[in-house]
Amino acid sequence: MLPQNNNLLNSGIDIMKYDSKTYYIDFKKDVMRGTTDGIQASKAILKGEFNIDVPIGSRYYLEGLHYIVTEQIKQNTFKLQCETAGEQGNHYFGKLIPVEYIPNLTTANLIEVLIPGEDVESDQSLRQRYYDSLFGLAFGGNIADYKQKVLKMQGVGAVKVYPVWQGGGTVKLVLLDSEYHAPSQELVDMIQTAIDPTQNQGQGLGLAPIGHVVTVVGAGETVVNVSAHITYQNGYYFDRIQAALEKTIEEYFQELNETWGNEINLVVRISRIESRILDLEGVLDVSDTALNGTQSNIEIGADNIVKKGEVHEDNDQRP
Repeated sequence: MLPQNNNLLNSGIDIMKYDSKTYYIDFKKDVMRGTTDGIQASKAILKGEFNIDVPIGSRYYLEGLHYIVTEQIKQNTFKLQCETAGEQGNHYFGKLIPVEYIPNLTTANLIEVLIPGEDVESDQSLRQRYYDSLFGLAFGGNIADYKQKVLKMQGVGAVKVYPVWQGGGTVKLVLLDSEYHAPSQELVDMIQTAIDPTQNQGQGLGLAPIGHVVTVVGAGETVVNVSAHITYQNGYYFDRIQAALEKTIEEYFQELNETWGNEINLVVRISRIESRILDLEGVLDVSDTALNGTQSNIEIGADNIVKKGEVHEDNDQRP
């Protein structure tokens, strides 16, 4: 009887029919590749600001989630960990309510995600990692090896690897966080330390091979402003559709950013934006769409993602 692996075999991966001897050989290879187990859910690390230095271990409540103080960053500023694993810990900011009374505490705010929490890896993602491991052999600090190691770390959604970027033995890693946003410096520093600590670069004290000097940086952001001439149905005007317009453009940019790791560079296309605008309720037609003031597509730098800027119309049809 063949051994069962709940994560790999039951996820629907059916590479080929195995006899028992072949299965054991390939299963051992899968374990060595590190592809048989899905990545487990992780807890978000966030930054909080207070009017006083609060106790390490103190707990707070916000939007149905609890957070615990784990480390001081500087005076009145602390790291907090969401006690619930998964992406939901990345999405709420604002006033924290202490679970227990803390003398002299008058202000407590959750302000920023430092390292995003992640949900349990989906079957689709696990399957893709498995296929990638078959067709891109990870070994000894090659590109596939760096990608495999970095993408398994908490908070990382995509990485580009540039070998010999400043001569032999140098490697540059450019990251997005797990929500496909530009990463925090906290996340960049964490990955740098895990791969090749800056104080001992090239000495093999991280996951990078001895002799590899690795530089880890976050992707940059290119702001794209959008304007268009919009013709409305009766009773509609810009203010009425603005929220939906902003949302659909944000969604398009997010979809683009999610492909960043597999593209040389991103291209923001006017045709895609106009198609989305035409799908909005109340819109009859759209024309003269411009990106950053120019009626042409925008090619984004290889190490940048897209960030939505101002969205406005170039006409005024308000009744």
